[in-house]
Amino acid sequence: MDRVQLCLTPIFFLVLVPCVARGPNALGLSYDFYNKTCPNVEKIIHNVVSQKLLEAPVTAAGALRIFFHDCFVEGCDASVLIASRESNKAERDAEINLSLPGDGYDVFFRAKRALELQCPGFVSCADVIAIATRDLVNLVGGPRWEVKKGRRDGLISKASRVDGNLPQVNQTIPQLISLFKSKGLSTMDMVALSGGHTIGFSHCKEFMPRIYAYNSTFDIDPTMNQEYARTLRSPCPQKHLDPTVVALNDVTTPFIFDNAYYHNLKKGLGLLASDQMLVLDP
Repeated sequence: MDRVQLCLTPIFFLVLVPCVARGPNALGLSYDFYNKTCPNVEKIIHNVVSQKLLEAPVTAAGALRIFFHDCFVEGCDASVLIASRESNKAERDAEINLSLPGDGYDVFFRAKRALELQCPGFVSCADVIAIATRDLVNLVGGPRWEVKKGRRDGLISKASRVDGNLPQVNQTIPQLISLFKSKGLSTMDMVALSGGHTIGFSHCKEFMPRIYAYNSTFDIDPTMNQEYARTLRSPCPQKHLDPTVVALNDVTTPFIFDNAYYHNLKKGLGLLASDQMLVLDP
């Protein structure tokens, strides 16, 4: 896959737009869905997310990750926002979702509250997520696309539905291709959507197997830039590991949505094994 063109912005745009409209709630979407009931919906959301991004630069990455985790499981229905109950463990409490960033959730809840003050009961949480994430990606340098509206919020959220439905950092390229194919996405779609890692961060446990006792021959994953790997050992020690510590996915422009992610992979600067394999798989 080393022949992949380094053109994240247009490819990501082309993949993300149809991707966010997939699922049972995609029927009947329109650009003017709220023209009569909440005509300022986009302006209200934009004002909220702009302020939140000033307070916390990691918000864009957090929102994008939550959006992906919501859409990839059973469509963009905001079911990832539903809290667990005593009788039901919801999606957000599935093990892979426990690390979803609080700032991402916060910006969605803030936007929803602002909308409820202006046009209560009309704008779905699913549309809030789609519009807010679009704005945040654009604010940090990414593309801007028009969002069709009218998604219905999911009423069912089960952690069991998440298992096996999201990419894992230790999966092989064939496994990832198969998973994306099951969602109607091509290999190129997979590569483009992986480029969302141009912003964001990962917890130590997700890449520690690469920087400690990799195998019987190599202490560090040989596909990884060795100096880079050693710098990661300081914040991520083998003993007394702080589970809240994270490392940036993109070491060059971590808060800008650009092509640096792909250039980094060619230099062995991919943080996650599944990312680095994108340029190594033939």
